[in-house]
Amino acid sequence: MSGETHLDFTAKFDGHDSSVPSNPAFNQVELRRIDKKQAEVKEKKDGAVVATVREKLSSDGNELTITTASKGHLDQVTVWTRSGGAKGARDLFAGEWKQDLSKTRMRQGTVLKIEPDGKDGVRFSGEFSYTARFDGKQYDLKNSRNDTVTLELVDPHTVDSIYRRGDQVAQKDRWIVSGDGHQMTLTTTGTLETGQRITEKLVFRKQ
Repeated sequence: MSGETHLDFTAKFDGHDSSVPSNPAFNQVELRRIDKKQAEVKEKKDGAVVATVREKLSSDGNELTITTASKGHLDQVTVWTRSGGAKGARDLFAGEWKQDLSKTRMRQGTVLKIEPDGKDGVRFSGEFSYTARFDGKQYDLKNSRNDTVTLELVDPHTVDSIYRRGDQVAQKDRWIVSGDGHQMTLTTTGTLETGQRITEKLVFRKQ
């Protein structure tokens, strides 16, 4: 199939180079087992490392995170579920989330609902609502003191939300979903209308 690369080689997790024939990108690999749930693969071209691939299996064994690092490129992160399909950020964040009052001083009892929307978008509803994509563009907010939101995908478990009021950035949120997908931590930094700077952290549990 166009766009796919098929490799056929044999290697051991012993930290020694193994040959990878008929592959233009790299011709050697070095495999190393970090622990029972983590492994590292170094792809080499004539002895020089061209990429490092780290594989990490979740504690329940149902999720595999693969991080590929190569010089001059942003790290590529892919999360796979045991069913065989790639799991995107919108799938990890999707669901109904209720504030865990035992892990925060901000006892608001907030409930959030996040749903997939189309191929790359999400619908968010809570104290305010919006529909947006992870494309760095501004999307309108409803029932909010801010005007627009921009979503940026940091990795499959982390999303940054940037809220603007007019042309000014008023608030930044970082959402992090735990490895097991059951907990989400929200860290907010922003400026109130009075000019006061605020930072708060909320923890949510998936219902």
